Amino acid sequence: MPQWYPKILPNARFWVQIPPAAKKKSVKGVSGATFTLVNKCSYTVWPGILGQPVLDTTGFELVNGKSRSIQAPAGWSGRFWGRTGCNFDESGHGSCATADCGSGEMECHGAGANPPATLAEFTLGSSPSAQDFYDVSLVDGYNLQMIVEANGGSGNCGTTGCVDDLNRRCPAELTGAGGGGCRSACEAFGKPEYCCKGEFGSPESCRPTAYSKVFKTACPRSYSYAYDDATSTYTCTAADYVITFCPSLPRGKLGKDLTKPTNKSGSDPLKGFLSKSSLKGEKQRGGDRESGKKRTSVHDAKETRASPAFTFLRLQFTIVAI
Repeated sequence: MPQWYPKILPNARFWVQIPPAAKKKSVKGVSGATFTLVNKCSYTVWPGILGQPVLDTTGFELVNGKSRSIQAPAGWSGRFWGRTGCNFDESGHGSCATADCGSGEMECHGAGANPPATLAEFTLGSSPSAQDFYDVSLVDGYNLQMIVEANGGSGNCGTTGCVDDLNRRCPAELTGAGGGGCRSACEAFGKPEYCCKGEFGSPESCRPTAYSKVFKTACPRSYSYAYDDATSTYTCTAADYVITFCPSLPRGKLGKDLTKPTNKSGSDPLKGFLSKSSLKGEKQRGGDRESGKKRTSVHDAKETRASPAFTFLRLQFTIVAI
């Protein structure tokens, strides 16, 4: 028999009927994926989230050593990033020194990160058997170290990210105002050859530049320019994902392996390290990432809005006012 549960709304009381079949579904099976954000920086990070459908938060505070898990539905597409140097008052109003979303609040409300910003991008499969696509992108520059690790899925499920501190080796002409991050050449100079626009708007005509090679050398698994698909896009099926800010790096061979691209044999030198150093959970993918398809930057991306028909846990409701 269906069971009824009270639900309080601002102007009325409702009872929500949840069918037994819906109650028995696991959270993972219903919601698509769990993202767990972990802060291993020595300072507070304020993650920002932009995606469709809108999740239960678009920005929050994450102090050193803490983590927070967020559910995303099947088919979700979006990005995560870490804001730094933020100053918010008791009402949640303020701004950040790097990767600010410009909303004037802790919540980003559908606004993306102002570059430079390290981005973790995902497009989740629309069914349990469909692949997720994910990447870490430096197309809009870099502001802090970030790693993405898939957990519990099937397929290649490689670990990706940027573990090098590019703020320490950023070319002077790319350094952000006040030393706030490392800008992309597109952001710094606006030239078509750096932005992959106009006559350079194809994989054949837009090639790596001296500046994108600085990013690729430091972070070989991350996107360094718009068409950097071959070594930067990762896939996994039915996984959760962990996003770690400022992952700690060991000395010796393992630390050196963290800067090497994943080889074609499927072995992943990052996987063992992150399994020990990061919390489990979370899945994501960069959905605009088909081979030969241009990566969009913050300047090209449109704000996303929640669909009115979207129901987070995808439960079937019968609502009766009393």
